[in-house]
Amino acid sequence: MEENPGFFWTVLSFLVVIGPLVFVHELGHYFVGRWFGVKADAFSIGFGREITGWTDRRGTRWKIGWLPLGGYVKFAGDMGPASQPSKEWLSMPAEERARMFQGKPVWQRFLIVAAGPVTNFLFAIIIFSGFLLTYGQQQTPPVIAGVVSASAAAQAGLRAGDRILSISGKTVDRFEDIAMIVSLRPEQPLRIEAEREGRRIEVVAVPQTRVERDRFGNEFRKGLLGVTPAGSVIEPVPATAVVGLAVRQTVDIVTMSIEGIGQIITGRRSVKELGGPLKIAQYSGQQASLGLEALIWFMAIISINLGFINLLPIPLLDGGHLFFYMIEAVRRKPLAPEAQEWAFRTGIAALLTLMIFVTLNDLASFGLWSKLGGLIG
Repeated sequence: MEENPGFFWTVLSFLVVIGPLVFVHELGHYFVGRWFGVKADAFSIGFGREITGWTDRRGTRWKIGWLPLGGYVKFAGDMGPASQPSKEWLSMPAEERARMFQGKPVWQRFLIVAAGPVTNFLFAIIIFSGFLLTYGQQQTPPVIAGVVSASAAAQAGLRAGDRILSISGKTVDRFEDIAMIVSLRPEQPLRIEAEREGRRIEVVAVPQTRVERDRFGNEFRKGLLGVTPAGSVIEPVPATAVVGLAVRQTVDIVTMSIEGIGQIITGRRSVKELGGPLKIAQYSGQQASLGLEALIWFMAIISINLGFINLLPIPLLDGGHLFFYMIEAVRRKPLAPEAQEWAFRTGIAALLTLMIFVTLNDLASFGLWSKLGGLIG
C-alpha cells in the first residue's frame, strides 16, 4: 500500500527544504559582495509582493516574497536583468560608482556571482561531512561473493571471487561504487576490469533494467549488474578524511546529474524523468515523513542540484552571467547591451518553456491527465 503525506505536510516540507537553500545561495552572493565592498539594496527570499521585511543599518532591505520559488540579492549598480548599468548609475560620480557592482573589475563580479552556486555545494559538503563523522561510511571490498544466474554479470562471464577494479574507466574502490556506476546505465555496454586469481581480466556487460517502486509508489529505472557482496562493512571515517570524502560524494552526484541529462537528450532516458518544483515538493513531504535525517540528506541533494543548475550557461541564471563575464575578460570589454538583452530575453523564454514543461510533467506523474480523461469520458 502506498504511503503519501498530506497536502499541508507536503507544502510545509517544501518550504522547509527550499527556503534555507535559497537563503544559503543568496547569502553566498551577499557575503562575497560585501567582501568586495558592494552595497546590497535588497535581499529577498521569494519573488513578488513583499510579505514581511526589515531594513538593516547598512540600508539593505531583507524581505520575504509571496512566491517561494527562488530569491535574489540586488546590489547597488546592478539594475537590469542583464546586469547592465542604468543611466542613473552612469551619471553618478566615479568614486560612488566604484563602490557599486558594475564599478567592480570583472573578476570580482565573477566571484560574486559564482559564490551562490559554490555556497550550495559547500552546504552539501558540510551535511555529508556530518553524516560521515556520525555514521561512518560503507567500505565493503569490491569482491563478488555471488553472481545471479542469467544476469548481465553471468552473461559477461564474471565469477564469485572476482575483484572489480573499474567500470567504464571509473575506478571502483568499494562494492558500493558498483551500484552507483551501474544504476545510471541500464542497457548500456560497460567495460569492466577485474582481478581473478592474481591476473587482470576484462569483460563487457550490459546491465539489465529494473523498475523499482518505493513505499510512496515512486518508480525508479535502474541498471542491474547481478552481483552480490559478501556482506556490508561500515567503517568510521577519520576526521582528516571527512571533507575529502564529502567532496567526492558531491562530485559524484554532479557527475550523475550531467550523465542523466545527457541520457535524456540522447533519448536513452525518458523526458518523463524530468521533475520540477511540484515533484520536489512531493519528495520533500515524503522524505520529511521518514524523519529528520532523511530530510537533511534530501536537502543536501537538492542543494547540489540547485548549485549545478545555476551554473548552466543559460542567460538569467548565474551561469549565464558568468559566461558573459568570461567573454568580457577575453575581449577586455563587455558585449554590446543589445546582444546581452537579446540573450536574456531568449533565456527567459527558454526557462519559462522549461518550467511549463516540467510542471506538466509533474502533473502527469501525479496522474492528473488520466483522472481528467476519466471524468470527461
